[in-house]
Parts: sequence; structure tokens; C-alpha cells
Amino acid sequence: MYDTRMSQAANAGTRLTLSLWHPNCWAIEATEQVNGGVLAHAIYNTPMTAPESVNGLFTAFGDTQEEVDTLLETIQESEYAGELLELQERFGRARDAPGNVVREFFLEYDPADMVCPTLLEHGFVHSAPVRIENGGEEWQVCFTGEREDIEEALDGVREDAGAEVSVAAITGPDSGSPRSERERRLDSLTPTQRKVFEHAREAGYYQWPRGCSTRDLADDLDVSKTTLLEHLRKAESKLLDPQDL
Repeated sequence: MYDTRMSQAANAGTRLTLSLWHPNCWAIEATEQVNGGVLAHAIYNTPMTAPESVNGLFTAFGDTQEEVDTLLETIQESEYAGELLELQERFGRARDAPGNVVREFFLEYDPADMVCPTLLEHGFVHSAPVRIENGGEEWQVCFTGEREDIEEALDGVREDAGAEVSVAAITGPDSGSPRSERERRLDSLTPTQRKVFEHAREAGYYQWPRGCSTRDLADDLDVSKTTLLEHLRKAESKLLDPQDL
């Protein structure tokens, strides 16, 4: 069934961005309690643990080392999380994560707590790493059925997984990704970096002549000029050339 749905999604289907909450999730629980976020990359079954548990590859991200340390500690304390193994060598995905600090890790947990099989059963095939922040998940998916059947399929996910699901973006099969290149680059920013950059843009900092100074921006956001410049320069670096991060 998985291969068939993947083939259907690749050839036709509506692309959606879903905002999702479901019970018994260590990542939702942890990011609701502390700052930072998690990217979910892949799930692995191992002969030693299946079918009682699975191992997932994840990236924790945040503004500071302390923030990521606290996030990982909170994850480890969750009743829904098993053994956490932090990776010394990166798998090549960490540079794609938002945040000033990123750390990759494997985590063992109960497959019964996963929402992915329920999404797949109802025709939603995920097409990008899942992003978990502020107690919620963001899924990029392709729907393998007809567009008019999406709401019924979402109701099935809600009922079977006890989930809360809403559609944040939707496009047709010929429209490509729901996100533009600009939006994807903005996704690489931390919440603080995005807040600073968007305020600078709206305040006319990038106009010529400039509509405000960095001192004005710092005063508006109630931060020091040094802090303002640090966040702004890091945001500009990611937006101009994210591959060089």
C-alpha cells in the first residue's frame, strides 16, 4: 500500500500544509513546555526493538546552546520518549534546520504514538521533514485522492488519531510546493530572527533612503542594538545564501 500511495502522490494529487496536534507525542509535549523545535526526518525499524518500538532521526534546533540543551532534557523526561542517542556526526540534514544551534539525535519510542500511519491510511503522504514547534506539528503532504475528498479524509484522521488538524496551505497538482522559495528561506529563520527581519522590512529599513535606523529597530523591539544587529545579520545571511550556513 505504501509504494502505491507514494506513486499516486508523485504523479497527481493536491499538496497541503497541515497544522496538526495529536496526543501522546513527546515532541509536541516538549516544545509546548520550552523554547526550540524539532525536525523529524525518518523512522527506522530495527530487529532488536520491533515491533515494540521504533527509532527516529531528528534535529533539535534553537536560538542558543542552553535552549537546545533544555529542549533535549525535556524530551528525555517525557513519558512518551525512550532512549535518546545524540549523534556526534551529522547526517547532512542539520544545516537545513532553522536555528543558531542544531543537534541531531536518534530517539526510541512507541510506534502506537505515531500519527504518520494514520495520515497515510487516509491518503496523506508526507513529502518533507515534519517541523514541531510551540506544541504543534507542521506537515507537508500530498493527498492521493480527489480534492473534494480532502475534508472527509481529514475527518478520518481526526477521529482515528484523536488529532486536531487544520489546513494551513493548499495547492493543485500542477502548482508545485505550497511554499515559494522566499517562504522556504524564511522557514530557515528562528522565530526571533524572523520577527526582527520582518519588523525591519515593514519599518522601511531596506528602503532607499532607509526609513529607520538600527537604533530605531532596537528601541521598537526593546533589545540592545548589539542584539538587534546579531539577529538581523544572521537572518540576512540565511536569506541571501542558505547553502553556505
